[in-house]
Amino acid sequence: MGGTDVTGDELRGGIISEAAPQRDVIVLGGAEKPAEHSKTRPAESVWRMLGRFLASTPSKISAAASACSRIGADVAQRTQPWRARLGARLPPLRRRVAEGAVLTGSVLLRALRRIRARHVAIAAALLITPIVVLIAYSVVTLPLNGGLVIAPTPSALVIEAQDGRNFATRGVFKGGKLSSADLPEHLKAAVVAIEDRRFYEHAGIDPRGIVRAAWRNWQGGGTREGGSTITQQLARLMFLSPDQNLRRKIQEAVLAIWLERQIGKQDILLRYLNTAYFGAGAYGVDAAARRYFDKPTKDLSLAESAMLAGLVRAPSQLAPTRNLGGAKERADTVLRAMLASGAISAQQAADARAAPVSLRIPPETPPGTNYFVDVVEADTRRLIGVAAGDLTLRTTLDLELQRVAEGVIARRFDSEGAARKVSQVALVALAPDGAIKAMVGGRDYEASQFNRATQAKRQAGSAFKLFVYLAALQKGYTPQTSVLDEPTQIGDWEPQNASGRFRGRMPLRTAFAQSSNSVAAQLGNEAGIPAVIAMAKRLGVKSELPTVPSLALGSAEVTLLEMTRAYAVLATGNEAIEPHAIRAIQSEGQKALFTHVAPAPGPAGGLGESRAMMLDLLEAVVREGTGKSARLQHAPVGGKTGTTQDYRDAWFIGFTPELTVGVWLGNDDNSPMDKVTGGGLPAEIFRDFLTQAVPVLAKGKAPGATAQTTRTAPSIASVPGTADEGRASDARPQPAPVSGAGAVIRGVPEVLDTGTLLVAGEPLRLEGVASEGGAPARQLARFLRRREIECMTGQAAEVQRCQIDGEDLSEIIIAAGGARATPDAPANLLAAENQARSARVGIWRRQR
Repeated sequence: MGGTDVTGDELRGGIISEAAPQRDVIVLGGAEKPAEHSKTRPAESVWRMLGRFLASTPSKISAAASACSRIGADVAQRTQPWRARLGARLPPLRRRVAEGAVLTGSVLLRALRRIRARHVAIAAALLITPIVVLIAYSVVTLPLNGGLVIAPTPSALVIEAQDGRNFATRGVFKGGKLSSADLPEHLKAAVVAIEDRRFYEHAGIDPRGIVRAAWRNWQGGGTREGGSTITQQLARLMFLSPDQNLRRKIQEAVLAIWLERQIGKQDILLRYLNTAYFGAGAYGVDAAARRYFDKPTKDLSLAESAMLAGLVRAPSQLAPTRNLGGAKERADTVLRAMLASGAISAQQAADARAAPVSLRIPPETPPGTNYFVDVVEADTRRLIGVAAGDLTLRTTLDLELQRVAEGVIARRFDSEGAARKVSQVALVALAPDGAIKAMVGGRDYEASQFNRATQAKRQAGSAFKLFVYLAALQKGYTPQTSVLDEPTQIGDWEPQNASGRFRGRMPLRTAFAQSSNSVAAQLGNEAGIPAVIAMAKRLGVKSELPTVPSLALGSAEVTLLEMTRAYAVLATGNEAIEPHAIRAIQSEGQKALFTHVAPAPGPAGGLGESRAMMLDLLEAVVREGTGKSARLQHAPVGGKTGTTQDYRDAWFIGFTPELTVGVWLGNDDNSPMDKVTGGGLPAEIFRDFLTQAVPVLAKGKAPGATAQTTRTAPSIASVPGTADEGRASDARPQPAPVSGAGAVIRGVPEVLDTGTLLVAGEPLRLEGVASEGGAPARQLARFLRRREIECMTGQAAEVQRCQIDGEDLSEIIIAAGGARATPDAPANLLAAENQARSARVGIWRRQR
């Protein structure tokens, strides 16, 4: 039997007894005795009572409704005097509201008097039991072996160009485990101020901080602030997964309280800074300090500490290597928080804001260099295996030549790529010792990381004839030997010339220069395909070559890098050439782990006089044959074109005394191009690249420069959508004296477009700057607002060379990505455009 909450008689009569609650009794055939406590566990008792309650719920609801009705009538009768007094004093509307309040209050008070302690216990048990069960389950399932796991990775790589400039990084920077003495006080204060301002006051969790964060998030309409303490974050990093759910939050809170009891505040903060992720592959504050600023943690300035402290909340988004502006804004927020908490003074905050923050490498790795960086990363594993610490690699890459290559290709594709149905390109430039000076593996690394210079195997077409003619020269042929260009059949194979015509008898030199397929097939057959294969292997071709007659016309699939190497061997006369991308590898302690040693020069595969005759044939291709488009004005060039069936591949591989350069064009799906031959776009890209590359190599600096140093170009600074920085030469071309009626024009310009200004009512055409309207023109107008410029006649009478604050205005615009350079622009402007393209600033930001 249960207790006597409300008897049936009381319900029927509508009277609620106020008698004292009775004890439970058990009738055992005699007098009533108090019930003994059951040995059933509390949880089981709660569930049994809940079951009995639910089973009788319908009848109880009906009885309760009837009782409430009678209670209401009884209360209305008893409160009539009070309501009468209220009615005499209040207006009708207020009277009805007051009467309702009186009735409601009376009903609640009388109902509350009937609630037994047991009822409260049952309700509390029903409410609390699931919470207790959830907490218990969360504790039992704590993954104490979980937490932040840094997957085993190769050492972090800091990659330098040939001149020592850092331009890329790869891998995870793990850094060292610091002691409390290694941490500057302003770094600790910065982290506490921005992440957990009550860190030294709470016991692991901060209810006040949770409420504050919830309120601000509600006001902001989203998650703007977290309520986790530093201790909770450390618990998550050390033990838990990053999953966002209630169980994980409970586990985080339990562990935070446990950590606070086990170790002190300073230890918690130290472990947190040694474990947290700071973006760009840097785990721990020591790795972050070295990754971003190239210094130990103890040497960090206040400005640098504020920037690092600001990264913890969103390291991937705010890493200064990819979002320098966002990192600086976040650092300013940290300084304001430190000022508000009293950690620093207003003067210290102002000094920190004014202090420059210099990154170890440029804010963003030039996208085009990633193909080369992939090669470097693979070569590092091959050369030294897996190293324990971070590594610094000195590579062979010439950043200026790389920018030239990317710029030349981009301009050609912008003007002709779509029209000629060509979507991909590869370029390799080798120094005489085999060093890779520039590499383009495709049009856009972000869209495809497949390196078409080293990984793509394509038919070489007539570029493969190098090995056929060398084998023939070894058999006694000379450039003057008479050969017959006529229909030929070798077994079932009948090669055809690209023109569909046969020219009859001609010297061997002419047959090679005009790329006769018939003559090449005859020579391959006479010398023997095995001899041709042996010659190709001797010069560095490693791909599998089939022993078929059509090999003489380049039917085998090879890579651009191995073909370029073969031409470099012939050009230099050194068979020991091995293409390489790394000159030296050093560990963190500056210990040399690898240094490239150039092999001793040797004869070019035992070619002897054959090499000299082959060079003569290659020069004839450019001088009078299919490679005329590759000719340079002031440098000797030799090379060979290659075009495969249906214009699926187009090659040009050539050389000057300084470089051997291979160029390939085609489509990844092997679809035909629109009559693109090796003597067309590939030869033109070769020529454009060498035209700008030769001065770079000769002077050791950017095209058009006269000094070794570089400078930061004034930016179209705060203008949205333009670059913050641009590089160009220090030496400024001085405007030539204006002859005749020409005079210096000064004034505040009005911008008509990026290449045309209106000064003193006279339109002026800026030298080397293409005309663009829209956003670029508006940005230039904001940059020039109320600033005076000075213009003189340029190289052509119809253009002007203008300066602002002593700087070349055309170069400022182009280097900042404010406009394109015209095709006839001076070399320094073309170099500025190459850099802007490579860095993807301004108008190049969304270009691919």
